[in-house]
Amino acid sequence: MAELSGFAGTDRPASWPPTRGRPRFGSLSWALDTLPGVGPSLRAKLAKLGLRSVRDLLEHRPRDYQQAVGETPISQLFGEEEAVIAGEVRRVSVRPTRRRLTVLKAAVRDETGEVSAVWFNQPWLADKLQPGTRLRLRGQLRRNEFHVRSYDLDGAAATADFAPVYPASEEVNSPRLRTLVEAALPHARDFGDSLPAALRAREGLPLRFDALVALHRPRGAEEAETARRRLALDELLLLQVGLARIREGSEEATAPALGQPGELVGSYREALPFELTVDQERAIAEIDADLARAKPMQRLLQGDVGSGKTVVALYALLRAVEAGKTGALMAPTETLAEQHFLTVEPICAQLGVRAALLTGSVKGEVEGAQLLVGTHALIQEGVELSDLAVAVVDEQHRFGVEQRGALAAGRSPHVLHMTATPIPRTLALTVYGDLSVTEIAKPPANRKPIVTSWVTEERSTEAYRRLRRHLDEGRQAYVVCPLIEESETSQARAAEAEAERLRHGELRDYRVGLLHGRLRPAERRELMARFKARELDVLVATTVIEVGVDVPNATIMIVQEADRFGLAQLHQLRGRVGRGAEQSYCLLVSRVREELTDTAVARLEALVATTDGFELAEKDLELRGEGQLLGTRQAGLSEFRFTRLRADRQLLERARELAEELVAYEGPLNDEVDRFFAGAEVESLA
Repeated sequence: MAELSGFAGTDRPASWPPTRGRPRFGSLSWALDTLPGVGPSLRAKLAKLGLRSVRDLLEHRPRDYQQAVGETPISQLFGEEEAVIAGEVRRVSVRPTRRRLTVLKAAVRDETGEVSAVWFNQPWLADKLQPGTRLRLRGQLRRNEFHVRSYDLDGAAATADFAPVYPASEEVNSPRLRTLVEAALPHARDFGDSLPAALRAREGLPLRFDALVALHRPRGAEEAETARRRLALDELLLLQVGLARIREGSEEATAPALGQPGELVGSYREALPFELTVDQERAIAEIDADLARAKPMQRLLQGDVGSGKTVVALYALLRAVEAGKTGALMAPTETLAEQHFLTVEPICAQLGVRAALLTGSVKGEVEGAQLLVGTHALIQEGVELSDLAVAVVDEQHRFGVEQRGALAAGRSPHVLHMTATPIPRTLALTVYGDLSVTEIAKPPANRKPIVTSWVTEERSTEAYRRLRRHLDEGRQAYVVCPLIEESETSQARAAEAEAERLRHGELRDYRVGLLHGRLRPAERRELMARFKARELDVLVATTVIEVGVDVPNATIMIVQEADRFGLAQLHQLRGRVGRGAEQSYCLLVSRVREELTDTAVARLEALVATTDGFELAEKDLELRGEGQLLGTRQAGLSEFRFTRLRADRQLLERARELAEELVAYEGPLNDEVDRFFAGAEVESLA
């Protein structure tokens, strides 16, 4: 009798045939042009949103869901509440406006009446909206016209209740993303599930792919939130397991104990031309307590723009110098490193401390320097930092984790991480593990809050009139050029053209300087020195002035096409004014409101409403998602895609508890942890 092998047989086969429903992990890394309707142009636009693979698309969390709204008869439309209408197209017209804007209007009729439906910048829709076409629209009545937010020509998907609303851009809107996610949704099954089955059963958690489907296609708000929380727990668990393993595996490092503050920092305090604020004094006390111990300090010093962090950072560096050791201040860009050097060098010279600047283009005399200021050039081969006792890393979130780790590699200095992009405390504690957090919440008492206004481009003449009034009173100003997606070279060219236009136009009677990233360091330093010495009235600049530029006499700023900038970036730019006792102003000039996305409007309104960086950081989380605020792509950590840290505090605590059980776990979860921490250097996370 022949031997049977395989299922129900007596012999085990050499390999089992794969099951039909098996996860195909490789499909998640497929490029998006494998989906129908995605060509090279759309692929490039999606990449700007950080969407490059099927995995990215399925992990693109909806920022909201359309509320349940019943259909309203056209004759009963009233006010500006969101409404859904259904009807038949009667006639269509398309007309361009002066500002490169296309307005499409369709007369839509139901049994009760007729209304003009309006779409902006979608002229191609005219071919689909032939007279007699049935359609369903969701939007608002404004000035007796129905402004369309989403529409359906064949079934209610985009206008349906609880349809997902995705973080989008002008180039790829939310309805388009919804169609693409629908096409990618069959691949949700390919995610598999890395959580141990026993843990999943005990916690009552749905399967991962079920949660992904429910997130993008929920039957109600509760189902969408349950799905999000399941996926958020995955993320938080991966992070906490990784951090727990790092802490467990790291040896007990020691740093030089610097004892009590001495004469040098006493002289520094006396040399300051102002009293330190209560927050600055508290920060210094916390740093002193850290430096007195042999355990390396790992502290995050965060404060709003202009709150006086550099004064505190220099205090920490001088503590190293007075102990006979070296202090190093590391900045992410040459411009910021040069600004720091220009700030600290005069006071160091006054105290008899030798400071040196070291960037990719400037090689200062490092030999014998007690305090080094630089970019990543500080950690290149050949720079001797064996005596390093205190390292300050500025704009912490812009550095790669590898760079931060390399600064401390082979040595254990005390490290002060410093940022002016306020990170909500919850997020800081989560991402940075055991980092202590110090906040400088209030700026010096003599500084008045900056008054921010938003005008559209047709009123830009009025903005320049206000700017000239300040110049005539002896003040100085900044004009920030529009943000261009392309290379630094084309940004520089655009800035040059804009400066030339202003010299012959709105600012023809004033001295105009130009600052952009393509200037050589020496030219940049000379230009900033001239602006500080009031030899220039206006500085036309790209975003290189985002951080570190400090000219108290500059009291007004115009940001052109402000809708193209991110919220954190706009807040940083605004922080260049308001550095003195005079009232300062920031004027945001945008394109016409109809051309802006809802997110762009929300950003500009938030900036006008408050100057509080911590409040804006929370708003930024709301608008952009949790991970992006930290620039964690540079840090080698995956983004938080599903976590809402302000709302998920309890989930975070539960993830910490579960992580302790899973530190020694062997299984698929390990691969996920490795992927989450891909490229991260452990020294700077533990």
